[in-house]
Amino acid sequence: MPLAAGLLMVRRSPGGLLYLLVHPGGPYFARRDEGVWSIPKGLVEPGEDVREAARREFAEETGHAAPPATTLVDLGEVRQTKKRVRCFAFHDDAGFDPATLRSNEFELEWPPRSGKMRSFPEVDRGAFFDAAEATRKMLSRQQPLLERARAAFVGP
Repeated sequence: MPLAAGLLMVRRSPGGLLYLLVHPGGPYFARRDEGVWSIPKGLVEPGEDVREAARREFAEETGHAAPPATTLVDLGEVRQTKKRVRCFAFHDDAGFDPATLRSNEFELEWPPRSGKMRSFPEVDRGAFFDAAEATRKMLSRQQPLLERARAAFVGP
């Protein structure tokens, strides 16, 4: 089963923790909202360090540099349908603005069977959500990462 790695950015607010999630780009998710958001993540290349892969993917999907690997909190792994996802978390102390998100792109034949290739952003937007909203928005198999991050940054 392939391994992906990603980062969960956490921000403190007066009401509790906020979590940065990203919405997948492309035509298949354009009209979907709840249950499709994710941490910025991607596949780990053969021989690549998992923390470095998570940092690389964060930069590719947000357009912003990831913090040093030594500052990342390991939240462990979750299993999705077709891959394992290893997640690391960090506290946002730089004031990241999701409106400045700039993702890399991928090519896809669109419309299907048209022979026309189009480019789409891997991620079309990002936003901070509180725990309740993040739970509604996030892929169900990634939701345990929210509680793990809360335990890491606030305590049990």
